[in-house]
Amino acid sequence: MTLILQNDLPDAQRGPSRLPGIAPCAPDDWLRVDEAYAAQMGYRAALLAERREDVIWCDPAAMSAAQEVLKEALMLLPGLGFRVDGSAVHRPDGQRIKVDFDAPLNTLGQLVQEDICILEKRGDQHVLTGAVVCFPANWRLADKVGRPLTDIHVPVEDYDTDIARRVQRLFDGVQAGRPLWRFNKLQYRNPDLHQPRRITDVDDGTFVRSERQCIVRMPQSQAVVFSIHTWVVRGAEPPPLFRTGEGFSVGPTPDGAVHLTSFALCVRPY
Repeated sequence: MTLILQNDLPDAQRGPSRLPGIAPCAPDDWLRVDEAYAAQMGYRAALLAERREDVIWCDPAAMSAAQEVLKEALMLLPGLGFRVDGSAVHRPDGQRIKVDFDAPLNTLGQLVQEDICILEKRGDQHVLTGAVVCFPANWRLADKVGRPLTDIHVPVEDYDTDIARRVQRLFDGVQAGRPLWRFNKLQYRNPDLHQPRRITDVDDGTFVRSERQCIVRMPQSQAVVFSIHTWVVRGAEPPPLFRTGEGFSVGPTPDGAVHLTSFALCVRPY
């Protein structure tokens, strides 16, 4: 178990979330740097080196979209305390990272705290065509790659036809330069950021994990980026509401985490 904690959640993520829970996001606010940056990036580097096949994947046809995501991110980094110097980036923790447009997701995975998922419209749905996901919460990248939104959510009982249509409309409607964001919040016994396997033991949790999830349209490829910035803080909160087939209930779910409503890409199975 790797313990990496932030001091507290952002103010906007301290209250309960509600469906759909979507709000406008400033164009330059889909990437953030917090006090856990150095520690999280060290963990990401280890995962990219030791478990690369588990945390990164890209459809060759999505390479241009992935390169555009890297280009867009590089334009935001100076405002976050980075120094971009030709073909290299100097991170806030002092590390120097070479920019490699032949491996854009690997470069992103070494620069930003966010997990990055790329979805492109194929037929009537958006399909996951590339991702670097080092900090999954009870889902495996290998189970989602190349699949449309409806298939990505197959294990989730509440992900019915109505919600599927709403999510697809959301991905269809997000505009370049006008990102959207939402958050979820869970209680965990295990604070490890990398949790690809489903939890089976029931526990109220001594740690709170919250994901700030942004939906961002790329201006050239029209791909949609789903970025996930993860906070883990010590101290359990009162049991929040989580959605069931009958509406909203209170208390721990059967997999050991307390859920707030979630229907985005990283929605957790009940």
